[in-house]
Amino acid sequence: MARALYIHWPFCLKKCPYCDFNSHVRSGVDVAAWQRALLADMRHEAQIASGEPLQSIFFGGGTPSLMPPGLVGALLDEAERLWGFASGIEITLEANPSSVEASKFADLASAGVGRVSLGLQALDDAALKFLGRLHGVEEGLAALDVAQRHFRRVSCDLIYALPGQTVEDWHGELTRALGFGTDHLSLYQLTIEPGTRFATDVRRGAFAPLEDDPAADLFALTRELTDAAGIPAYEISNHARPGEQSRHNLTYWRYQDYCGIGPGAHGRRGGMATVRQKKPENFLAAVGNNGSGISESRALEAREQAAEALLMGLRLAEGVDLADLTSRFGLPAARMVDSDRLRLLIDLSLAWQRGDRIGVTPAGMPLLDALLGELVHGELVAA
Repeated sequence: MARALYIHWPFCLKKCPYCDFNSHVRSGVDVAAWQRALLADMRHEAQIASGEPLQSIFFGGGTPSLMPPGLVGALLDEAERLWGFASGIEITLEANPSSVEASKFADLASAGVGRVSLGLQALDDAALKFLGRLHGVEEGLAALDVAQRHFRRVSCDLIYALPGQTVEDWHGELTRALGFGTDHLSLYQLTIEPGTRFATDVRRGAFAPLEDDPAADLFALTRELTDAAGIPAYEISNHARPGEQSRHNLTYWRYQDYCGIGPGAHGRRGGMATVRQKKPENFLAAVGNNGSGISESRALEAREQAAEALLMGLRLAEGVDLADLTSRFGLPAARMVDSDRLRLLIDLSLAWQRGDRIGVTPAGMPLLDALLGELVHGELVAA
């Protein structure tokens, strides 16, 4: 049974230099056709994974804030009919901070959205141009003001560790962002993903990524400033005031079940991994032919599930409970975590253990990818 629903809207405003959804830029969208398809896809999931009320719904993907509010409302109405809503359900929508999208915030709030995740990305026009964003700082801050007037909960995204960025640069930008009064900040280091324009630019020498040591200094500064502001990290890149963590994203990181609908959406429910058709036209055809947009549905072995639970859960400040994972997947702790490496990392102050619960320390978080390779038992990774 799933307590969370992810709805993926694939269409973008423009080609993006750091994602792989460039093929999803469209000049026009048949909203009625998409409403029928998304509702059918949702009903398919509800037949398999309903039974308890939804705790959260998340609209993500390309540019979901361009979805017609009527479509958002129709999807929420059907989700409530199929699953029911838990008291205080969290309904989040990702938004770019353009004036076009901000003009829809009031109607989206009226449709049922209560939380918005606003992709400011940077508070410097040159940085925004480098990142390929359509908005400037002034437009972004105006959209933030509109969002704070219409939604009870607002999160902002910023990207740091840009080429040439200094401690002084990031200190000023983050201090400014902390003054906005939002209850949640997602602060991501720039990563160069294979197959993106950024990867091509690096290969051609157009720019050089920030080196590891300066990036680590910016990570440490991020923790220092957010802690002091009362918005501590609860996940490696996400910070929130107490009680304002993203409940939907905690579903992923705690490896709880969720349904994903829409082109390219992934899901985890009942020990199954689901993937939807990524290309919009293929998704529509699959729904028409099969009643859902699924391109792959695969049963996960216990080892695979345990590996995913560890890889996700160790991103969290709260860590993971090995006794709980043993109960869920039937594997002893010794088969999930390398106890010798864990003791060594604890001695190095990079990991911690309190009873059955283990985690990565703040000092270890900048090295998380390497530490996961040390901690997660090789038997799981080879699954």
